[in-house]
Amino acid sequence: MKNLPRTESLLVLACAAAAAMLGVSQFTDIFHLTPPGGEALKAIQASDQHGYATLVLAIFALLLLVVSIAFRGEQLGQVAAVAIAVCGLVALLIFLIGDLPKVNNIGTLDDPRQSFIDAEAKPVAGFWLELVGALVLTVCGAALATMRPDRTESGESHGGRSHDGVVAETVTPRLERTRGD
Repeated sequence: MKNLPRTESLLVLACAAAAAMLGVSQFTDIFHLTPPGGEALKAIQASDQHGYATLVLAIFALLLLVVSIAFRGEQLGQVAAVAIAVCGLVALLIFLIGDLPKVNNIGTLDDPRQSFIDAEAKPVAGFWLELVGALVLTVCGAALATMRPDRTESGESHGGRSHDGVVAETVTPRLERTRGD
């Protein structure tokens, strides 16, 4: 990553952090079933909701991230970066279709201490980790896919900069008005 431009390095780190968030969300509670005015009686994990789908997407995104860095500037690297964004999009769809509709649902919970308690599904840390991880992976993966390798090595000037990174001075002719015009 030493030879990557700063923006691209930050995008790679953001994608890695987002994939890590998705992976961690898989092992944390996403909902606590809580009766009105009481403490949580039951916890629901992401694996209870949609198996280990987001964990598989997180691992796959990390592997694709390695491929996109290794083949930077080539077509395979671009395809891998697009696939990272697709992994984030699929995780976001899993979140929107599978988890979001269940927020604040109220249902009956069979508890051995009392029979049939009404409980509300309140989102907790895993819910938010899954949301943020999916969003960041989608956006940063798409941004990484749009990055072009720096062309300064091939002799072309990029962005008005010379080969040594110093901004090239440009002289523009200046028309001055005289008071007599």
